[in-house]
Amino acid sequence: MLLFFVDLIVLLCLLAQFAIAGYFLYLIYWLRELPQEQGAEASLPDDLPRVLIQIPVYNEPLVVDRAVATAGALVWPRDRLTIQLLDDSNDLTSDIAVHAVARLRRDGIDAHHIRRNDRSGFKAGALAAGLELNDAPYVAVFDADFVPPPDWLGRTMAAMLANPRAAFVQTRIEWGNGDSNWLTRAQRLMQDAHFAVEQDVRARRGVPFQFNGTGGIWRRAAVEEAGGWSHDTLSEDLDLVLRTYLKGWTGVFLMEPHVVGELPQKVDEFGTQQSRWSKGFVQVARKLLVPIWNAADWSTEAKFTTTVALGQQLIFPLLAVGIVGLVISILGHGKLLGLFRFGLWLWLIGMLVVLFGMTWGAYRRLQRGDLVRYLVTAASVPALIVYLAFVNTASIVGAGFGKKTEFKRTPKTGT
Repeated sequence: MLLFFVDLIVLLCLLAQFAIAGYFLYLIYWLRELPQEQGAEASLPDDLPRVLIQIPVYNEPLVVDRAVATAGALVWPRDRLTIQLLDDSNDLTSDIAVHAVARLRRDGIDAHHIRRNDRSGFKAGALAAGLELNDAPYVAVFDADFVPPPDWLGRTMAAMLANPRAAFVQTRIEWGNGDSNWLTRAQRLMQDAHFAVEQDVRARRGVPFQFNGTGGIWRRAAVEEAGGWSHDTLSEDLDLVLRTYLKGWTGVFLMEPHVVGELPQKVDEFGTQQSRWSKGFVQVARKLLVPIWNAADWSTEAKFTTTVALGQQLIFPLLAVGIVGLVISILGHGKLLGLFRFGLWLWLIGMLVVLFGMTWGAYRRLQRGDLVRYLVTAASVPALIVYLAFVNTASIVGAGFGKKTEFKRTPKTGT
């Protein structure tokens, strides 16, 4: 009887993984069907609005000076631009920040170094605190390691102003250290699939897509109508996105202009980052899935794609439990059951279709290199997925049962 339950668990894990694979097949299908052209870029009006730039930092001494200087280099009328460095640091970052902000102020830029007495709410708390000190109708957010080009603000604000129901505009993220080692190349390949396939397809299909926490602009009216920043999940950006969609707002995704950021260069740092993201997705699912399915003005496509997108993090515990259960089944039966042999062949075919369908199109679109280089990089992705399955399973399950954990930042080197 015990072996029967083990076999049943393995079968359910396989079926759930096939369901998640169906979401990616949906993305691959629409990637082929939708036109790639986004049309001509919108132009800015003569009367430009005030914009607030927020840069939340916590112990980022290697990148804070560059972050402040880059924000100050953005092209926008100086009398309509404010920069906030939201500094929760307890190391020498704050000393560096004082001088970086002072340089901007000497150049006539309205820049402020904002410190809090405690780190309550983490990043979401810092962003909310900054909004209380400024009433600009549009707010750009950059993490400390992200570098926008000087024309980023003008091009992104043009898209925002051309779409009056857009709660936010998210731009693509490029990676300055994407070619540093095998790990960053594999991450870049997965991130390229996220932006050039998942984000782009979902945005153009008109279903909710993710704000990535940086490299984007928020419309203050939408943020306030949705209830503002909340820190009850580790994915405060995704939480706010879905709450704005539930209020009838939408979003805009731009492949260009892009911002340049930094990927974790060590496996343990990568695991920590992915664990935080996975837990955040599960927490948002617990919080908002019921309101999403009760939303009368959401299409069935929007509800299903959002549900599976939130649930895709379950692939990690499903994979880990499935592997362990399959080993027990083989040992118990003395062989691999025919049903599982068939299922594993289907799983392998499905995994390859999803892997190559999601990554090859993005790789070509962004002109990353030749076929051989692509195949070498793609071959390392399954190993990372299996690694994350065993690293993240406990934290994902804990998040599913409501366990709260601290926001752990990913160290940045300024590469």
